Amino acid sequence: MEKPTFAGTTAIAGIGATDFSKESGRSPLHLACEATLAALDDAGLTTADVDGMVTFRADSNPEIEVARAIGVPELTFFSRVDYGGGAACGVIHQAAMAVASGAAATVVCYRAFNERSEHRFGTGVQFRPVAPTAEETQYSWYSPYGLLTPAQWVAMYTRRYMHEFGATSEDLGRVAVVDRHFAATNPKAWFYERPITLEDHQNSRMIVDPLRLLDCCQESDGGQAVVVTSLERARDLKSTPAVIAAVAQGSGPEQHMMTSYYRDVITGLPAMEVVARQLYEQSGLGPDDIDMAVLYDAFSVFVLIQLESFGFCANGESKDFIADGNLAMTGSLPTNTHGGQLGEAYIHGVNGIAEGVRQIRGEAVNQVDSAENVLVTAGTGVPTSSMILQPDR
Repeated sequence: MEKPTFAGTTAIAGIGATDFSKESGRSPLHLACEATLAALDDAGLTTADVDGMVTFRADSNPEIEVARAIGVPELTFFSRVDYGGGAACGVIHQAAMAVASGAAATVVCYRAFNERSEHRFGTGVQFRPVAPTAEETQYSWYSPYGLLTPAQWVAMYTRRYMHEFGATSEDLGRVAVVDRHFAATNPKAWFYERPITLEDHQNSRMIVDPLRLLDCCQESDGGQAVVVTSLERARDLKSTPAVIAAVAQGSGPEQHMMTSYYRDVITGLPAMEVVARQLYEQSGLGPDDIDMAVLYDAFSVFVLIQLESFGFCANGESKDFIADGNLAMTGSLPTNTHGGQLGEAYIHGVNGIAEGVRQIRGEAVNQVDSAENVLVTAGTGVPTSSMILQPDR
């Protein structure tokens, strides 16, 4: 494929976040504004510099509401990306394209919610109104049979993956142990100073067989924002830029929203494979070139499958790759060094983007030596997105 104009010419120039909690005591709009202002301050910019905004379709904070609340004078670009956590790097994709095309010069991407104290995704879809639309009728295929929550949907994949490749609950638990190890040293993480052992994982209660409590991401209150602009401009700003070497979205064949059970094989992530192919083509890199990763960990099993989707190991072999210690700081692919969504917070993956930027800047709490090529992924089991960040060489 021809290299997109945004690859290598755009950058993340600022990152900002609220605290991560279980009860923020502020409205989601307040959280979005707080995170956005922090990201602009990190970049050395003001609200007058902003002319673009991108968020998730699932976000309750419209672009014009955030813009008006913080004093952005006008917007020349605004956009939303669908499919839940799959939008995490998709908002960066939209922003980078806008900057590269000239549609906007400074684009803020944000995500903010009270996902613990207000609307909890984990409670399921049983209260969604039934409607004869393409978007809503999908639930009639599985909701009557008790598949109502994300954990129930993902448990189906997990059991099949375990059956086909011989993975065990302990293999899933090793992902949680690594994440919580990193979170324990991250003062911003909800589970700061609270590591777990594999025994702790095995003793945690079953949520939906075979997924235990510690296989499932947190429900968090908080906000995270990033500022995207051209690399040329970012070089003159306050903070070290993280170059967007590649960013892409992808949807696979027979794609459904976390319930793609109708394929011949359901042990992979075809949407992530579409993204991986594009990232490697845009950047000219391969799996051996990636120095560390931030892998979307809403559920531990999808970390295993993403390792296979991006070619770090063959199908079914990620359990051995993890057991050999490769996700740890001393391993070949340090992963989720901020603690991930299992350990730091669940801000729909945007906090993972911020960790990728910190690694590029050399500012991470758990800093990987020579983090030259950083992979960041977005939601799993849905149409998704991912990116590769690099330092400005």
